[in-house]
Amino acid sequence: MLKKTFFVFFIFSLYLQAQENQSKLIITPEILLGKTLPSNTDFPETKMYKQFLISISKNQKDTPRHWAKGISGLQTGLSIGITDFGQLDSLGMALSIMPEIEFNAFKSKRFKILTGLGASYFTKKYNAVTNPNNRAVSTDITWAFRFLIKYKLYSTNNIDWKLGLGLSHHSNGHTKLDNRGYNILVGSLSGSINNPFNTLPRQTNNQITHRNTQPTYSKKPYKYLELRAGNGWNVLAEAFNTTKAVYTLAGEYGYVFSNFFKVGMGAHYRFYQHYYDYINNNESLVQDTREFEYLKQNPFKNATNLSVYLNTEILLDHFGLDFSAGYNLFKEAYKVDWRINEGWANTPREIPEGWVLGEFNSKYKLKKAINTRLGIKYYLVSTHKKPTHNLYTAIHLNTNLGQADFTEITVGYTYNILK
Repeated sequence: MLKKTFFVFFIFSLYLQAQENQSKLIITPEILLGKTLPSNTDFPETKMYKQFLISISKNQKDTPRHWAKGISGLQTGLSIGITDFGQLDSLGMALSIMPEIEFNAFKSKRFKILTGLGASYFTKKYNAVTNPNNRAVSTDITWAFRFLIKYKLYSTNNIDWKLGLGLSHHSNGHTKLDNRGYNILVGSLSGSINNPFNTLPRQTNNQITHRNTQPTYSKKPYKYLELRAGNGWNVLAEAFNTTKAVYTLAGEYGYVFSNFFKVGMGAHYRFYQHYYDYINNNESLVQDTREFEYLKQNPFKNATNLSVYLNTEILLDHFGLDFSAGYNLFKEAYKVDWRINEGWANTPREIPEGWVLGEFNSKYKLKKAINTRLGIKYYLVSTHKKPTHNLYTAIHLNTNLGQADFTEITVGYTYNILK
C-alpha cells in the first residue's frame, strides 16, 4: 500500500508543479481507437479498443526557463482516461492517470510527439480459476505508458485538431505474475482547446514589450557527479510469486547541456533477494547434479548484478525525466530466471528432470546483456537554479531489454561542478 500511495502522490506532485501558471492552460479531449494485441495463447477475442482521455496541460512557450526554450513547442500536463480493451467480461476496463509532455517533431510545428508515464487501475485481472485466459495483468494497479506521433490537421480560433498514431502499454513492472502486459496499437483524434476559460489578461504596450524581452541563458555545459541508492521489488516466477527486494547502489558522471539536458555514464551494483534465496535454499535447479549447482559455491556473489550504462535526462525545474540503457558485466543467476520463465508454462517449484525449460538462444543473450531504465525524478531544489548540491527521490521501471525486471524507488545526491 505504501508503494502505491507513493506512486500516486508522485504523479499528482508532477501535475501540480507543472500547472503553477494557468494563463496558458490547454484542455484536450481525445478519442483513441485501436486493437489490443494478444498477451498469451488463448487470449480472449477482442473487439475494437476504445479510450477517452481528458488532458490538462500548459503551453511553456513564455516560461522563463532553460528547458522551455530548449524544447520547441513544449507542453506539460496530466491526462485522465477511461479504457475499454474490447472485451469487458475478461479484460474489463482501466482508469488511467498520466503526466505527459508534448513537443514539436521533425522540425515542424504540425508534427508533435506526445509521451507519458503514469498508472492505471484495472477492474479485471488474471485469476487462475475465474479469469484464466487473461494473463496480461495480475495486479489492480500497473504502470501505464503511451507514445504518439500527432499531426495538426487544422486550427480554428482556439482549437487545434490533431490526428495521432502510436502505442500504449500497461504492465505491473514484474511485481506479481502472471503479467504479460497489454500492448495496444492506437489511432487518435483530439481537439486542443487553448485558453478555455479566457484567463489571458489584456496586454498593455508595456506588457508586450516585457514579454518580448526574453532572458538569455548560458549554453555552456557543466559537469556533474551523482550517487543513488534504490529499493526495488519483484517476483521470480509463478511458483515464487512473493514480492522480494532488489537493492541498488550506483554512481554516475556526465555533462549538463543548456541546463536542461543531461548525458552521463555510470555503473550500478544490484543484489536480488529472490536469486539469493533460490540459491541459498537449495531449490530445484541448483541442487546437486542439476545444471546450476555451481551457484551454491558463492550464493551472495551469484545473486548480484554489475552493469555499466548511458543515461539521458530532461530537466524540468524540480522534475527530471530520464532513460538509461546499460550492458550487464555480470548477472549469473539470470540463467535460472530464464530457464524457469521461458520454458513450459506453470513451471512447478520442484522441476522434474524432463521439464522443458527456456533455451539459451539469441533472445536470451540480448536480454541478459542489455538493461534499460525509465522513470521520473523529483529534485529538492529546482534545477533551474543550478544548485551545487541537490537531493532527489524517484520511481523507475527497470527492464531486461524492454521486459519488466523490477519497479524501484530511489533516493539520490547530485553534485554539480559549475566552475
